[in-house]
Amino acid sequence: MSKCEQCIVREFSALKALNKEELLRMADCKSSYTVKKGETIFDEGDLLNGIYCIKTGVCKLSKLSDNGKDQIVKLVKKGELLGQRSLISDETTNLSAVAVEDMQVCFIPKQEILKFFNENNQFSLNMMRSVCGDLKDADDGMVNLAQKTVKQRLAETLLKLENDFGVLPDGSLKLQLSREEIAGMIGTATESCIRLLSEFNKEGWITLQGKKISITNKKELQRMV
Repeated sequence: MSKCEQCIVREFSALKALNKEELLRMADCKSSYTVKKGETIFDEGDLLNGIYCIKTGVCKLSKLSDNGKDQIVKLVKKGELLGQRSLISDETTNLSAVAVEDMQVCFIPKQEILKFFNENNQFSLNMMRSVCGDLKDADDGMVNLAQKTVKQRLAETLLKLENDFGVLPDGSLKLQLSREEIAGMIGTATESCIRLLSEFNKEGWITLQGKKISITNKKELQRMV
């Protein structure tokens, strides 16, 4: 069993407020497992009995629209927590979480998290700040959809994918998303996303090689945003 005090999730999340005794308690009650690419961690409308810590990998948080398309709200990476908003509000999940690459996650039961809330004020404050950050991101996303063109949103998303997840040795984006997933992030049809990527490629702003995307003119994409 991995030690919670040495885990990357603790370094970057609300869990950094926990003391050694609390971390030992958490290590005793947590469960660790692998989630394969494409597998669901939880569905929209599920009632969660705890929170998930992401040790490795990336998942997408998305909401199914009335027309049956997935609108991707956020990509969640290692060092982050999943499910804290549902736990705090005691409501069913508003979004689905699906792995976009293989993941290692730990699940901490709700009763243990609630004990930390009652005993550790700094933990409670950190958790609230995390939820507030998610709400701010949601506000920014709503404004982007309303005020920016699809072309601007695509440029911004490509830059964010490079900034947040890095590139491979060949210069292509490290996190390889499908065209459908990119379309879900920028709020457009898959066909429109493919057409825009082709246009960016012709302009020399990016290069396409199969599923791989490389940014070749970052300044132009930044100017467009």
